[in-house]
Amino acid sequence: MATFGTLSDRLTETFRNLRTKGKLSASDVDGTVREIRRALLDADVALPVVKDFTAKVRERALGDEVNRALNPAQQVVQIVNEELIAILGGEQRRLEFAKNPPTVIMLAGLQGSGKTTFAGKLARQLQGEGHTPLLVAADLQRPNAVNQLQVVAEQAGATIYAPEPGNGVGDPVRVARDGVEHARRQQHDVVIIDTAGRLGVDAEMMKQAADIRAATNPDEVLFVIDAMIGQDAVNTAKAFQDGVDFTGVVLSKLDGDARGGAALSVASITGRPIMFASTGETLDALEPFHPDRMASRILDLGDILTLIEQAQQAFDEAEALKVAEKLATETFTLEDFLDQMQQLKKMGSMKKMLGMLPGMGQMKQQLEDFDEREIDRTEAIIRSMTPGERRNPKVLNGSRRLRIARGSGMTVTDVNQLVQRFEQAAKMMKTVARGGTPNIPGMGPVPGMGRPGASSKRGKKGKSSGSRSGNPAKRAAENAGLATSQEATGSGFGLGGRPAPTEADMAEIQKLFGKN
Repeated sequence: MATFGTLSDRLTETFRNLRTKGKLSASDVDGTVREIRRALLDADVALPVVKDFTAKVRERALGDEVNRALNPAQQVVQIVNEELIAILGGEQRRLEFAKNPPTVIMLAGLQGSGKTTFAGKLARQLQGEGHTPLLVAADLQRPNAVNQLQVVAEQAGATIYAPEPGNGVGDPVRVARDGVEHARRQQHDVVIIDTAGRLGVDAEMMKQAADIRAATNPDEVLFVIDAMIGQDAVNTAKAFQDGVDFTGVVLSKLDGDARGGAALSVASITGRPIMFASTGETLDALEPFHPDRMASRILDLGDILTLIEQAQQAFDEAEALKVAEKLATETFTLEDFLDQMQQLKKMGSMKKMLGMLPGMGQMKQQLEDFDEREIDRTEAIIRSMTPGERRNPKVLNGSRRLRIARGSGMTVTDVNQLVQRFEQAAKMMKTVARGGTPNIPGMGPVPGMGRPGASSKRGKKGKSSGSRSGNPAKRAAENAGLATSQEATGSGFGLGGRPAPTEADMAEIQKLFGKN
């Protein structure tokens, strides 16, 4: 994510220099630790955290676990990853719900940190999990704070309790207490209390927040902190911990371009876990915070698990089975392609999804140049076609393509390229569904996917070009030697030779594509 982009680049560059070394000396380790220290300090990570972090990394890097490793550089990356997970909190911490509803969640933080927006995001997420949250407008100090929460609640489809107009009018402690009672009467199982913030930490603010906590006895107190706040994040977190205390931290504005390293310090300094990460302005841009996944993103190791979870939420399993069956029976059309793109858009930003893949930090410029509107343009072209043209693109002659281009605001070349890409993708999917070997442009046939008994042209050519003895005994010896060499040959991935897939294996693969 953008906030940790600079830190990620610096660490990735440091480890790249290590990979050229077969064995690490003490000076190599010291140089690496020095670069890590500079990268963390430049990213606004608190000095005590940096000292503790680098000391642990150096101690482990000079130990036996690195000296005995076949790949010392990779072992150092693993050590940094583990220590980074530790300062981010270690393990994921989820919300703890009360045994007797309602569960009361109080939000605290400075003004402008994103408390009100987070309240709507949390309400929306809890609704998706089957809860019935109630938003309580206890921020009566900031101008139009109550109105903002009402708008956010409407967007999230959540119920709001706002008896006071705000703008300095009303008692926030009474509103919070009455809100909990209202939730109990109306059988809401979760109460989210949005409290007032200030431009800086002051005694009046802390007293009000402490009074609300005493009046409502919340199950969770979440401290919302702006990831772009810089070194002052640690001081603010300490002040709130001493004045109000909190059970968890929420990082907001992680989609910003600030260095954001101070946010890494909060969990380590306060001893409280980071529970949520807000990654955008829309109400669906909220993720549970996983320390291990965040560490992987920072080190450019990817975050495949989050990507899979988002795909499972966006894609309908029954619809996916239908698509697989259509691919197997060669009935996949542009209408199905359009439906797939619609589901893909539900997952959010393509740049964000691509950024979760391992190694994408090295393709930052390509990611920046990626145009999110390309999907919209493709959708416009397909929607400009008639139902018959979508089902059978072969009927698209020159005049039809010109009409589609004008209707979608694109060029005939764009239409031609879309049809060509669709035909190539359909052909590749058809080959896979039949159990064949797809030819991916620029990659060639995928190894280990060929059907049993099928041999490539290259293999046939190699066999025919080799001379064989006319003596039956010598020919048998040559065949035995050829079989031995084939068994000893390792795969392209260095995993050792593997036998060709059996008929049972291919039948299992074809089942995955809905083909019996």
